[in-house]
Formats: sequence, structure tokens, C-alpha cells
Amino acid sequence: MTGDGAAQAGAGPRYGGDHGSNGDRGRAQPGTVDVDALHSTIQRIAANVEQVLVGKPEVVRIALVTLLAEGHLLVEDVPGVGKTSLAKALARSIDCTVSRIQFTPDLLPSDITGVSIFNRQRESFEFRAGPVFANIVVGDEINRASPKTQSALLECMEENQVTVDGETYPLRSPFMVIATQNPIEMEGTYALPEAQRDRFTARVSIGYPDAQAELAMVDEHAGHEPLRELRPVTDSAQVQSLVQTVRAVHVSTELRRYVVELVTATRHLPELRLGASPRSTLQLVRAARAQAALSGRDFVVPDDVQAVAVPVLAHRLVLTSEARATRRSASDLVRQLLTRISVPRGDGGGRR
Repeated sequence: MTGDGAAQAGAGPRYGGDHGSNGDRGRAQPGTVDVDALHSTIQRIAANVEQVLVGKPEVVRIALVTLLAEGHLLVEDVPGVGKTSLAKALARSIDCTVSRIQFTPDLLPSDITGVSIFNRQRESFEFRAGPVFANIVVGDEINRASPKTQSALLECMEENQVTVDGETYPLRSPFMVIATQNPIEMEGTYALPEAQRDRFTARVSIGYPDAQAELAMVDEHAGHEPLRELRPVTDSAQVQSLVQTVRAVHVSTELRRYVVELVTATRHLPELRLGASPRSTLQLVRAARAQAALSGRDFVVPDDVQAVAVPVLAHRLVLTSEARATRRSASDLVRQLLTRISVPRGDGGGRR
């Protein structure tokens, strides 16, 4: 088995690839999940985003998996590698409401959720919605705000609602937070609280482009700004339909047990102070469903789980001081678990 979810040349669709480990490779039986419509839409979104983020198909794949899994994406890396461009390109590819929050040390929770203001004419309080009331919320440099302000997103990301002055207001669907952050070693940053990190379905690091991709970026971006020229290729209603498609993807009992065993193993590693939560189990299953749908199947196989395990689990783990001193990373620990936990046999998780 391999955890690489990128498609191999000439095999399967461009994003996700066909990772079936048995004779049931290829598309699932027709009539159960409309993966063809999903493929067509996702390919258009991916092509749109890659006009801006050149040479990073794996990062785009994880972003699309997170979108289909009804999750939230954390993009962490050094300044200037395209974190905000990725978030804005994905948002502009969907014809829906988009808002952007620039996180700063003086930002208040009410600047995110909204505030009740007294209307003198009506002699009553009126709620003025904050920028979180949008389909896609782009949070720029989220870890430059204080933990108090960051906590304003906790209810939004988990329950798709906002409570202000005792009143609860539902958020629009689909709802996705795409937040960027600089490494915590950078000046003027705060570490995200564990509860905040746990609400992000996946974390990706873009990294520097290779020489060829950077040269292509210089050639393509020198005379114009691709981000400004992007046009929507789908809308919120169609995205919601794709989400329903992903929900119908089948996960066998053996694979559900495999996911639980993998997550449980993180809680017993001596290198960790904090393992993965039960919430991460649910989100790993959702992400695996999305990965399977991108691969053209209506059932999950073990490689779907392995393809998304590191982005979904690693950022939730808290290393011990000894592990950090030896320069161990949470991603390395998840990869080691993937090699140690036995993979379900039989039909690889397909329908029976």
C-alpha cells in the first residue's frame, strides 16, 4: 500500500487516482453514486485553482477533499508561497458568498461573528452579521490574532451556527473556513489552541515550488494577475449536491474498524502528549469518502484512508518535549502507524 493519493499518469482520473488493491479497480457499479458529475465539476475547479497555484496538484487535491468532506482547511507555511492565493482561488472558483477576515492582534470576536446594535428608532437591538456569515470564509494569518479571538470560530466551525447575546443564528450551507497561518516560530504569532486545530479537517503545507514551476509562474504571472481573471465554474447549490454524493460513498465495516484502530493508536504513542480525538475519526472517514469519490469509486478502499491520514491527523497531535528535541514530526509518526497497522484484507473495502 502507498499513502500517495496523487493520480498516476495514464491511470484513473487526474485527482485521486485509482488505489484499489484488488480486482475491483475502476468505477463502481452505476446507479449508486454519480461520480461522473462529481469528476467533471471537480476537474473544472482544480484547473481554475492551478492557474493561480502552479505546480502544486497535491495541495489542490487536499483542498478539494476538504471541500467535499464538509470540512475546514488550514494552510500553514512561510510567507510568500501562495497560502492566501490558494484560499482565494478556491473561493473564486465557486459562485457563492465569500468573505475575508484579516486576523490581527487587535481583532475582536465580535469583528468575526457580528454584534447586536441598539436601534433608537425601533427601540430594540438589531443583529448585524459579521464576515463569518458566508459560504466560504478566508481567514488570513489566523495565528496573528489572540486565542480569545480565534475561539470565536469554534462554534461556527463545529455547529455551523453563531450565538450572540443568547440568540443563535444559522450559517449558510455549504460553509467552509480556509485559514492561513505562518509557522509559530515566526514573529508576532500565537499557537492555535488544540480545540481550534481539532476543528480543521486537514492541514497542508504548500512549500516552495521547484525551479520549473517557479519559472512557469514568472512567465504566466509577469504580465497579468491570474487571480483577478478567475471566473466561477460552479455554484453553491452544485457543491452541496456534490457533498450529498460524497455522503453516499460506502465504507465497509472492516475499513471503519481500520480507521478507529489507526486513530486509537495515536493515543498510545510515547512520543505524544495528546493523540487524535474522536472528532478526527469522523473527519478521517469523511475525507476518505471524498478521496474515493475523486478516484471514481462509490466505495472506500484502504489507500483512500492512507492518502488523507497525514493531512487529517498530523496537526491534531501534540508531541512531547523529548520528541521535539529529537526533531520528530507528527507527520512522521502518522506515516509509521500506517506501516504498522494491519490493512483490511478481502475486497479492500468495496461493496459485497
